[in-house]
Order: sequence, then C-alpha cells, then structure tokens
Amino acid sequence: MNICLNKKPVYICSTYKLEKMNINVYTETTPNPATMKFIVNKLLINGSVDFPTRESAEKSQFAKELYKFNFVNGVFFASNFVTVTKTEGTVWEDIQPILKEFVKGAVEAEYKIQETEAPADVEFEGTETEIKIQQILNDYVRPAVEQDGGAIAYRSFDEGVVTVELRGSCSGCPSSTITLKAGIENLLKRMVPEVTEVVSEAM
Repeated sequence: MNICLNKKPVYICSTYKLEKMNINVYTETTPNPATMKFIVNKLLINGSVDFPTRESAEKSQFAKELYKFNFVNGVFFASNFVTVTKTEGTVWEDIQPILKEFVKGAVEAEYKIQETEAPADVEFEGTETEIKIQQILNDYVRPAVEQDGGAIAYRSFDEGVVTVELRGSCSGCPSSTITLKAGIENLLKRMVPEVTEVVSEAM
C-alpha cells in the first residue's frame, strides 16, 4: 500500500496492488485406473456435473476444451476437482503433465463449467422413505464417493429396489459393483428396512 499525504486540504490516497490467486493443481489416483482427479485450490462448482461424451460438453467451455485432446474420454466436475477419463491404450505418465497444465490455465482463465450453476442447497422429494434414502446418500455416501473422484445420484425407489446413477470415476470402475453391493446396499438396508436391493442405472 502506498500512502500519500497532501496539505491544504489534507487527504489520503491509497494504491492497492491486487494479485490474482495462485492456482495450484495436484493429481490423485482413483479406484478406476482409467480416471484421475485433478484437484485445485479453488472451488470450481457447487454440487457436481458430468460430461460423459463430447456431445454433452457442447455448452461447457471447460469440458469442451478438454475434449479437444484426443485422449480424453470423459469429464466430471465436483467441488474443487475435475475427474478425467482417458482413452484405452493411453498412459497417464504421458498425458498427466499436459492435463495438469491445461487445468491450471483453464481455472486461471475462469473457463465456465456450465451456463447456470446448480443451487448449493440440496432438496429432496418423494415419500418419507424416499426422502430418507436421499438424505443418507447425500450425507454418508456422496462424500466418500467424491473422494474417489465420482458422484452418486438417486434415481428411484420401487418395491424395495433403489436405483442410483454412478458418475465420474465410479462409472465403469471395476470395483463399483463391490462398492454398490457391499457398501451402499448394506448401509441402506441397515438404515432403511424397506430397502431390499440397490442397483445402478446404466449410463
């Protein structure tokens, strides 16, 4: 801050040097060998959004630019990270530095992820049982799934069967079936007696 004092009349003028936030990007592996998390020190989005195909990314500046790399096969955003799915045969060691540099530049340039951001507040709808299921998925399952670079979305509850959608690194992950049955299904069965099974909706 530079401060100058002048007489007759006396006034103070200040010059502030505004500095841009220094963006740091680091990577984290996920249970799915085809995906990797690129984490930044800045909130990117409230909630999550999935762009599983090039066509779905048309209205997302950030995702659309990522898909210009021919080795990108999926893009998923949540909180302060983007999960990238690579094409088969591509080696992470070859593309990781390229993606890391791109993500840093895109965040600094404030590339838009979506045209209108989803509200931060989560609202549940349906019967009392359905609301309870959604609350459990949001409070207990979602944070754990996001740690692995993915997301889970509630779809329906019908005759004891809960249908969910797995996104990001969870989509196509070899261990997702184990997570679904041994983790999510057991949790919901224990906390909601009406639940008999949990299945994943095909994307």
